[in-house]
Amino acid sequence: MSDAAIEVVDVWKKFHRGEVHDSLRDLVPAMARHLLRRAPKPTQLQEGDFWALREINFQVKGGEALGIIGPNGAGKSTMLKLLTKILRPTRGSCTVRGRVGALIEVAAGFHPDLTGMENIYLQGSIMGMRSTEIAKKIDEIVEFAGVGDFIDTPVKRYSSGMHARLGFSVAAHLDPDVLLIDEVLSVGDMAFQEKCIERMKLFKRKGVAIAFVSHNMQAVAELCDTGVFLSGAIRAIGPVQETIGTYVRSVSRQEAAPRGAAVDIIKADLLDERGEPAVAVAPGAQLRLRVTYHVRQAIANFHLIFVLWRSTDGLKVYDGNFRSEEHGLDPLTPGETLTVDFHFCAHLVRGQYHIGSFVYHNPTNTQISYLVPSGLFSIQETRTYGHGVADVELSCGEVVRTPPASA
Repeated sequence: MSDAAIEVVDVWKKFHRGEVHDSLRDLVPAMARHLLRRAPKPTQLQEGDFWALREINFQVKGGEALGIIGPNGAGKSTMLKLLTKILRPTRGSCTVRGRVGALIEVAAGFHPDLTGMENIYLQGSIMGMRSTEIAKKIDEIVEFAGVGDFIDTPVKRYSSGMHARLGFSVAAHLDPDVLLIDEVLSVGDMAFQEKCIERMKLFKRKGVAIAFVSHNMQAVAELCDTGVFLSGAIRAIGPVQETIGTYVRSVSRQEAAPRGAAVDIIKADLLDERGEPAVAVAPGAQLRLRVTYHVRQAIANFHLIFVLWRSTDGLKVYDGNFRSEEHGLDPLTPGETLTVDFHFCAHLVRGQYHIGSFVYHNPTNTQISYLVPSGLFSIQETRTYGHGVADVELSCGEVVRTPPASA
């Protein structure tokens, strides 16, 4: 028997695109076709069917956190609904061992006409807890959720943020062995999101298995050990920073200007101080981005632009530009090639970062060409805790200890 708290084995999930029948003439033949149709095999698609998930395999052990990332419509929320038994797989198996705390939709499982207090007891009962167990946790749940003034109000009167805060608080305080959390945390304010991440870190240390779906790559990187890049099927699985990097490259490949502009960006290479490809570096590393441009039309008065983002949350870290006249590039001649090295020092804290290269024409206020990402790298260090962005080279100087005064 596996020791994994969450085990997903060869899971496929099929859905059917709904048909709309607005007349009896359409409805009767449709019903007849449905009755006469042979039952399809689990791996077969009938007309209107599609695979939301295909051949999904992963495990999460106690004390581990798995981040599930991917674009909208990738099947992330469907995966969590399979784990919570809201849906059943078309093929394969989903096994979750132990008591499950789940928050997969705002207000999911809440009865709108019951008060917040009554819904806490309802959720606890669904999780198999006794009333006495729930009563011991009530004060903590209400305080964490910050809804004390409204705890005796029907939850249908709650805002989406209040729903999310109460839902997470219930899921997180009723002693789960497994915690399943969807993107719904995004409706809460930043302070509450941070509190949720800290609570999930505490659960990891206590041995709880966590599956976390989010578009907030910074939160995923901060909490999770392993990442799954999902897009119908598993596109990548492995250490969370590597998986985030694969995802960022995938969604950014489309962000390249079509060829044929006055200046095309042909390629870009990110290199370390030895001239080797830069992938994972330490804070303060000296890096250079080598960008190659091909000139198709004579052009003057333009900017070469370098932009650095933190990939995990899209924060723009730096935006620098160089005027063409600074480097004697006015005008450029059709057919020539430029190779430009952008040197920079990566005074950054740990995380995933990517660079964009742009050509901007001033007279027409036009972005001529761009390539994003033109470089992608991670910073590796252990001093910080995933907050902030700038490495300020903090050190601890001499410590002076003064003994207590004698009596």
